Amino acid sequence: MSVTTTARLRHCSIPPRKMRLVANLVRGLPIQKALDVLNFTKRAAAYHVAKTLKSAAANAFSMVGTDHVKPEDLYVKSITVDPAPSAKRIRFQSMGRVFRYRKRHSHLTVVLEEKAVTPATTPTAVKDKTKATAEGEAGETQVKKTAPKKTKSAARKLAKKTPTKAAKKAATKGKKATPAKKSKKAK
Repeated sequence: MSVTTTARLRHCSIPPRKMRLVANLVRGLPIQKALDVLNFTKRAAAYHVAKTLKSAAANAFSMVGTDHVKPEDLYVKSITVDPAPSAKRIRFQSMGRVFRYRKRHSHLTVVLEEKAVTPATTPTAVKDKTKATAEGEAGETQVKKTAPKKTKSAARKLAKKTPTKAAKKAATKGKKATPAKKSKKAK
């Protein structure tokens, strides 16, 4: 079951251009990593993005419950920053003139989604189903861990790097090879 939740921050007093700089940092990241990035970002928009991200996570937990959604499975699917209505202000200048300027605001939308965990993504676990009991209940699933595959020995790796006779002999016998000593030139 894929969970998608949304949180919005509207009429934030940070211009959209500055907010997008921070929003681009966390797009596609897991929640915990995104919050870590935002904690160490020295921009005013980072506080607002983190607050909205926490709100979206809380929405996911309240909608489905903590039994069905784990925090480490949620990631930032999309984060958009749209312009909000600007506030018009005036600045008085010399000789009775007035200059207008706009204080820009933004709307922030964060969409979180749960990563789909499939059995194919965990190759080290092999699932075995046990037989159903006499009462007709479904069998429980047991997970067996398999040992990781052994890689080539260090001697074989060394033999590939240094193609000397001593290294090749050591690789075939299973011993560690020592690099060949260089002879000093007599003067």
